[in-house]
Amino acid sequence: MSLLNDYMQMEQQLKELQANLDKLHNDKRLQTELEFKEKLEALMKEYDKSAADVIALLDPKPAAPAARAASPSSTGGRRKRKLKIYKNPNTGEVVETRGGNQKTLKAWKDEFGSDTVESWLVRVEE
Repeated sequence: MSLLNDYMQMEQQLKELQANLDKLHNDKRLQTELEFKEKLEALMKEYDKSAADVIALLDPKPAAPAARAASPSSTGGRRKRKLKIYKNPNTGEVVETRGGNQKTLKAWKDEFGSDTVESWLVRVEE
């Protein structure tokens, strides 16, 4: 019996979908959009261009990076700290950190002094 119920439900859904499709088919907005699509495709074919070519042409990519670069300062976001790389000349151990709260670096500063450890700075990266 459930198979018959499923069939009747699907038949009802099909009728509803068909009614919606007929309603859309008679809609003036859909007609203008379909006409635009046809004309656009004909123009693309005339100039031998793909949809990706048209999107690349119309997409304002050059303006987007400038807007993204300005947004962190306007939203109050913090800039990323510089990466500091230290090398202990006694052991050859290397520590990379973006802040001063790194465990090994703090141990070195306690043992050798802050000025000595700062002299071990190898390089700073963005």
